[in-house]
Amino acid sequence: MLAKITPSKAIHWLGRQLLNREDPGAFFDPLTTAINPMWAQQYTPARVERITEETADTKTFVLKPAHRWGGFKAGQHLNVGIDINGVRRTRTFSLSSSPALWRNQGLITLTIKRLPGGLVTNWLHDELKTGDVIGLSEAFGDFLIPEEKRSVLFIAGGSGITPILSHLETMALEDYPGAVTLLYYVRTQSDVIGEERLIALRNRYPSFALNIITTHEGSEPRYLTGQDLDLIPGLADREIFLCGPKGLMELATDQLSQRGVSNDRQHSTFFAPPAPAQLASTDIGGEVTFSKSNLSVDSKGDANLLEIAEAAGLTPRHGCRMGICHQCTCTKTSGTVVNRLTGKTSGSGAESVQLCISVPQGPVALEA
Repeated sequence: MLAKITPSKAIHWLGRQLLNREDPGAFFDPLTTAINPMWAQQYTPARVERITEETADTKTFVLKPAHRWGGFKAGQHLNVGIDINGVRRTRTFSLSSSPALWRNQGLITLTIKRLPGGLVTNWLHDELKTGDVIGLSEAFGDFLIPEEKRSVLFIAGGSGITPILSHLETMALEDYPGAVTLLYYVRTQSDVIGEERLIALRNRYPSFALNIITTHEGSEPRYLTGQDLDLIPGLADREIFLCGPKGLMELATDQLSQRGVSNDRQHSTFFAPPAPAQLASTDIGGEVTFSKSNLSVDSKGDANLLEIAEAAGLTPRHGCRMGICHQCTCTKTSGTVVNRLTGKTSGSGAESVQLCISVPQGPVALEA
């Protein structure tokens, strides 16, 4: 005989379900999003308004987030969440538009390059259509326009131009008083991202000097040289912003240091994972205990805590998977982990760690 469910029992059950969630509003998402995907509460939904091809492998997606989205500052990133074959995938991308576009029209842009073999970027390029809805996080990051209004040098390579486009358009709108120079390195002229926007900025913004350098149109590759930097007036007093491939950023950092530009004047952001530190295989691995899930997993090798959790069937919150967004931060209650990027070892007590760049070094307990 089936037990009778009274209205009071049903309300009590629903109340417990809501109280046990960190995001009670999202409990109804499966129902509400079936009616209107813009009603989602677990993330900020954003509708694709239009898609523009920038180059053969790069597209700009113009999005209209729900009104509750909190906006952003020029140079920041956000996490994009999409479902691929029933699995929620999250990746981090820089905003390529000025915050003024959001304030005035409720729109933002993401300019995304297709990565060979990339699951999410290939899906966005091949499957995402006008009218579709994707999920967004709030914006984050400190790759920001200097408050001191000093002269600025931007050094960008390839799709590293995306956050710098946001910077430049914002600086032009605000009549930024310092001199602004861009050194933009691309393989060929057909690989220039945002070319029309850059030319328009050069034409209307007198303080902006645009330099596009093609690296693979001559008989030999032509990369950043010290001479490129020696032509920049007042280099040592400028704020330097770097965004591009690892090789370009390392070359630029070395050349800038040789010319006396202090490290605190150099700002960088990654659009690909930085090179991991080399870890001794004998020092890493161990049993990882996920306290809230009442689960323990034995790990070997240099798998990070996020990979270990996912292999065990858990779905911890995460974003960029490269140590930038801090979305996967959780509390380690005991044990030692090694930072995959720096090679530094944590303490053995309770502290916050990033799952995506932390490798266990012996037994580790997490509040997850």
